[in-house]
Amino acid sequence: MKRIRFIVNPISGGKDKSGVLAAIARHLDLSLYVPEILFTTAPGEAESLARNADADVIVAVGGDGTVDEVARGVLGTGKSLGIIPCGSGDGLALHLGISRRPEQAVLTLNEGRTVLADVARMNGKPFFCTAGLGLDARVSMDFAKSTSRGLSQYIALAWEQWKHNPSEHYILDAEGLHWEGDAIFLTVANANQWGNQARIAPMASLRDGLLDVIAVLPFHTIEIPDLATRLMTGQAASSRRFLHFSARQLHVERSRSGAVHCDGDPAQGGTAFDFCVEPGVLPILAPASKLSKL
Repeated sequence: MKRIRFIVNPISGGKDKSGVLAAIARHLDLSLYVPEILFTTAPGEAESLARNADADVIVAVGGDGTVDEVARGVLGTGKSLGIIPCGSGDGLALHLGISRRPEQAVLTLNEGRTVLADVARMNGKPFFCTAGLGLDARVSMDFAKSTSRGLSQYIALAWEQWKHNPSEHYILDAEGLHWEGDAIFLTVANANQWGNQARIAPMASLRDGLLDVIAVLPFHTIEIPDLATRLMTGQAASSRRFLHFSARQLHVERSRSGAVHCDGDPAQGGTAFDFCVEPGVLPILAPASKLSKL
């Protein structure tokens, strides 16, 4: 039998976790797993709880921040990552096809099917869904400070940033490709979305050894409904305002320092960035029915 450690963020997404704990108790296959459940008490704790665990499978029970911490702790240890999504975005879980219903997420753990996922890095820091510069990074900064969560709040903050902040100038170099110009924001994607099915990189795969690079070019306010619809329906790449290409490595320079984010975790950054991808280094438990689409 395998040892499985659940690392629970009790406050992620503002959601009570009693339903999740009940789902684990009712549906986890105890002929496969010996479970242990731990609760985080401070930011950053999940990473050490994952890295130091005497377990075969480490399950992040929380939102994108918790998943990121646990994934960093699992990376390079030979352990497998599981996810029970309980956040406001749940980007990696949704890309993987993991249900937001706790009982279904637990059944995915019982299936025991593993995908070897790529891991991306920005200036050496790992990320699992997306990293970004420009408007989406500034929105992530505002979102982190906000007491409200969810897609509607993210949209409201994005609107405020759109009204008051201009585009930035970027220089991109990637394996023989060179591009220079102005963009509202730049996203480098390992998975296909920010979260909540907002698929900024609909063609992205966790198993292709490539980064998907998206520069959103300046657009008019009247175009926002069309661009938002494309984003939520997986058609973003078809817009002439979206510059898209794939690469294993990318060097970025921008006109001024400012906000950056890795998987929605914002920070202040400089003007030069190096991105790369490590193929197939993170084992993740995913629904068997979704493996061929990842």
